[in-house]
Amino acid sequence: MEKERISQHASVLAVHERILADGMDNIWARYEAQGLGAPDKRCPFCMGGVRCDLCSNGPCRADASKDKKGVCGITADGMAMRMMLLRNIMGASTYHYHTEQTIKTLRATAEGKTPFAIAEPEKLRLFAGRLGLAVPASMTQCVFDLCDFVEEDFNRKADEPSRIVAQLAPGERQDLWKRQDIFPGGIYGEMLRATSSCLTNVDGNYVSLALKAMRLSVATAYQSQIVNEYCQDILFGIPRPHSMRVDLGVLDPDYVNVIPNGHEPFLGFAMVQLARKPQWQARAKAVGAKGLRVIASIETGQEMIQRWPMDEAFQGFTGNWLMQEAVLASGCVDLFACDMNCCMPVDPLYAKRYRFRLVPVSDLVSFEGISERINYEPAKAEQQAAALLLMAVENFSERRATVEPVTNLPVREATVGFSTESILDALGGTLTPLLDALKKGVIRGVAGLVSCTTLRDTGQDVHTVRIAKELIKRDILVLAMGCGSAALQLAGLCSPEAKELAGPGLKGLCEALGTPPVLSYGTCTDTGRLADLIAAVSSALGGVAIPDLPLAAVAPEYMEQKATIDAIFALAFGLYTYVNPVPTITGAPRLMKLLTEDCPAVTGGILNVETDAVLAVEAIAAHIEAKRKGLGI
Repeated sequence: MEKERISQHASVLAVHERILADGMDNIWARYEAQGLGAPDKRCPFCMGGVRCDLCSNGPCRADASKDKKGVCGITADGMAMRMMLLRNIMGASTYHYHTEQTIKTLRATAEGKTPFAIAEPEKLRLFAGRLGLAVPASMTQCVFDLCDFVEEDFNRKADEPSRIVAQLAPGERQDLWKRQDIFPGGIYGEMLRATSSCLTNVDGNYVSLALKAMRLSVATAYQSQIVNEYCQDILFGIPRPHSMRVDLGVLDPDYVNVIPNGHEPFLGFAMVQLARKPQWQARAKAVGAKGLRVIASIETGQEMIQRWPMDEAFQGFTGNWLMQEAVLASGCVDLFACDMNCCMPVDPLYAKRYRFRLVPVSDLVSFEGISERINYEPAKAEQQAAALLLMAVENFSERRATVEPVTNLPVREATVGFSTESILDALGGTLTPLLDALKKGVIRGVAGLVSCTTLRDTGQDVHTVRIAKELIKRDILVLAMGCGSAALQLAGLCSPEAKELAGPGLKGLCEALGTPPVLSYGTCTDTGRLADLIAAVSSALGGVAIPDLPLAAVAPEYMEQKATIDAIFALAFGLYTYVNPVPTITGAPRLMKLLTEDCPAVTGGILNVETDAVLAVEAIAAHIEAKRKGLGI
């Protein structure tokens, strides 16, 4: 593969050379091997979403142009949407697993059983109040009441309306969702209903399946994402802007390097708390290391770096999931702690070659050939963190003596830690300056960039960086989340000097506020936080309907199942939604028409799947300008 098909980042390109020289199995070779004559060419039925192997009459292929259906009689449109809904269910369930762990940790913390504390008591009270709870004087009781309330709501039947959604979602959206029968019940009831609908010979109607996906997405955004992130704020702190070292250059081979990886930050935070203690630094130095460092990675890393500033023990962030093999092949890692999501099945091969300890820390995660594990339990978090750090310290001498590290890799500083609260703080406590900038055309609109990273069509992060540069050039402020945020952090777009790449209006706003043109807004789970911010903007503008705002949701490199439920929610929320690569629904013409043409009449949202970065952003900008005209600004 040529360099641009490998990665946007010089650090990854450098370690990729090492991976090739060492003859290691790697993601780029595996991707290329899947191609049918070219890396991106795959089975046309699979690419179109019109193949199914759910029953023993299959596998089946559908062809809408020939009215060729599955053996059961399902059409190409029904087949494609049913597979999309199954992906949505996987995404929703994985989001909610994280949320359940957060609530479990919050409750245990209030009981005094964890090494954590309530970092944001005021946010606890405000969030409880927003949920309609009477706020007791006792902070501990407030936690218990909040946990009881959300857990009860999670477990409502699908036909019992969610109180969380009723309390948090904009009234205009709630009215529309009720009219369209996509106002959800509890998340578990919705997953049950959606999964049952996908059984053979149950629901083959692509419109019905699409509406069920939207209903599930609303439950996910409010019950899983918002509850999760706000409760993590309560535990670990509200994200506030600060500098953070990013890219593979944060890895110094002469330190004991521990990497918490995945999406759940609990043991990562617990390890940082211990690593800050002199006795742990002394243990590392006793085996010949300069010290002990916890280095953040992927979405666990984003959760951590958004909330806690760097210091000698917490030294930075590596990057997103697709550079995982590069991180491990750097020769600098002593322990890789894998919580749920984004830990690659190939990791044991890298652990053997590059001499690091590979330890699953979630009961969801398992690797072939790896028997060692520590399943996270909130009440045991400190002991578990200590056990992980000890493994890393014990590993250092062997790793340092036997593995030649890759050194002099790039590192830069990015500004991270933006949230609704910190944006309000930067604006003087009110949205008025941002709204004035919108009204005056200083910025034309706002794009919420929520993305993964993929090798489809371009190299890692290449398309994401192109899209972001085109957006800021047109004076569109970008709020970045997920692995896409890591892409832009490493590319320098989350640094203040990136204002030079912005249009004149956005550049001036950046200079006035001291911010970059791309605001690092968190993880993929912060999709719900972004929806809450959009609702606040709508309210501040006098109740402007969400579809009428000059906004867009942008996913330049979506990859896995969680991303699909995010995109469906953006449509249900009424947003212009740009998605790349083209989803596997192109073999379903009526479904394509529903999502890319007819959806405005359903929810106000619309899907765009343009693959060219410039054309995609031109379409986003045209949408934003049309909405500005509609608002008379």
